[in-house]
Amino acid sequence: MKEAAPARPTATAADLVLGRSGDGAVGLVFEDQTWTWAEVVEQASARAAWLSESRRPGPFHVGVLLDNLPEYLFLLGGAALSGATLVGLNPTRRGAELARDVRHTDCQFVITDAERAPMLRDLELGSATGHVIDCAGEPYSAAVGGHVGAAIPALPAEHDLFLLIFTSGSTGEPKAVRVSHGRAARSAVGVRFRPDDILYSAMPMFHGNALFASVLPAWHVGCRLVLRRRFSASAFLDDVRAHKCTFFNTVGRAIAHINATPPTDGDRDHDLKWVLGPETSEADKAEFTARFGVPVIDGYGSSENAVVLHPAAGARPGALGVAPPGADVAVVHVETMVECAAASFDGGGRLLNAGEAIGELVGRNSSGRFEGYYNDPDAESSRIRNGWYWSGDLAYRDGDGVFYFAGRSGDWLRVDSENFAAGPVERILARLPGVSGVAVYPVPDARTGDQVMAAVEMASGEVFDPDRFAEFLSEQPDFSLKWAPTYVRVVAALPVTATDKVDKRPLRTARWRTTDPVWHRPARSTRFVPMGESEVEALEAEFDANGRANLLA
Repeated sequence: MKEAAPARPTATAADLVLGRSGDGAVGLVFEDQTWTWAEVVEQASARAAWLSESRRPGPFHVGVLLDNLPEYLFLLGGAALSGATLVGLNPTRRGAELARDVRHTDCQFVITDAERAPMLRDLELGSATGHVIDCAGEPYSAAVGGHVGAAIPALPAEHDLFLLIFTSGSTGEPKAVRVSHGRAARSAVGVRFRPDDILYSAMPMFHGNALFASVLPAWHVGCRLVLRRRFSASAFLDDVRAHKCTFFNTVGRAIAHINATPPTDGDRDHDLKWVLGPETSEADKAEFTARFGVPVIDGYGSSENAVVLHPAAGARPGALGVAPPGADVAVVHVETMVECAAASFDGGGRLLNAGEAIGELVGRNSSGRFEGYYNDPDAESSRIRNGWYWSGDLAYRDGDGVFYFAGRSGDWLRVDSENFAAGPVERILARLPGVSGVAVYPVPDARTGDQVMAAVEMASGEVFDPDRFAEFLSEQPDFSLKWAPTYVRVVAALPVTATDKVDKRPLRTARWRTTDPVWHRPARSTRFVPMGESEVEALEAEFDANGRANLLA
């Protein structure tokens, strides 16, 4: 077994990086390349010196638009040592929405590569306009290489800002969650890996799942980190087997994608011990464990870090978990602010008192764990009310204190582990010729998370053409694939409030149960086909089979 490096205080992200100084064990593996931890620290130190030298007046914020490349890890370390704030940019965002993210976080420059650079071309990036840097280019390589061995700048303090991680909320625009050096260090220390563990990291590093579940803990413990450029279900087993990986972190539907690959005789020929898979459906977890012989551990947490739930042994399927000791987590009625009644179930495990039991998941003594949103005081105030942290998620709790997910409040969606607001999607769908109005809203997925549903109102004399709609989606350069509706409802008129604003509540409530024409897009297809009664019954049977029928109540 590899010996752990000598213990040192770990109060900041810089301490995590420096803790690996002189560590000659292999720390990073990417494709056919390897680096010792000492070499990783050397590369991070060079970037810290270069970042400090390149700094301009204003917030020391550095945007990164990259896949899971070694350069991303080196820049994380460089930001930690230099006091820069690394802003992880989501490559599934496009056009004006991506430009808004860069401007909103006051990035001085954006580091990307030849593949991603065209996404930023001709965009108004604020301070970063004209400062998009190709990390694979010779000027960058020469500049960074010239700082190898340079003195490390003055180290940041525990309260200094280290990361901005984007999420989405009910305001309709992504929010940048503040992550201090102290929080990053505490999260890394709290994960119990051994120095001889090998972590397989295929989730994107702009996402908290990768950072807090594998990347930062690997820095702390000194175990090996195997980076995958992008997640691939078909390559998963070959990768973990070849590198003898003991752990894999994921979120959302990644487990379902792995389960969909053809079985092999060697499905249990690997060294995996466990998988962290929040938001994985119970059916997918069971199928994965039966096939690969590895448990999938669930839980609940968010980028904001205010409400955290730990896995609950023996809980009903679909459980989020239980509150850790000392955490006052409750399900609260949004208007009365009174704690909701405990859930009651029938013999088949169906929720009987949804009206009384479902409310918003609230942390009543955890607001101090939330470090705020960058440049968004209104969003902060919507999260912190009455001194409590309001998660924006609906839930219910049973008599044993186990929490269960019941949907999402606000006008936002979560598809394949990605959060996004409905507004940008609506603005693009409104370009469709013949459309006079559009509303986009989440409907529950039969396995996990949400699916996108759109209601469209056609102008007088116009008819909805599903083939033309599919073609239109493929033609939009700023349209993310994850934004594509799974269901399209054609309405005579969109419902409105007394002030003539579109009212999505009846649309969300009805979902596909309507006399209006509904078209749906089957899995892995770009075409839209009519959704009749038999299709509705089959879909709702999937919810029942996966223990999510309560979401249709």
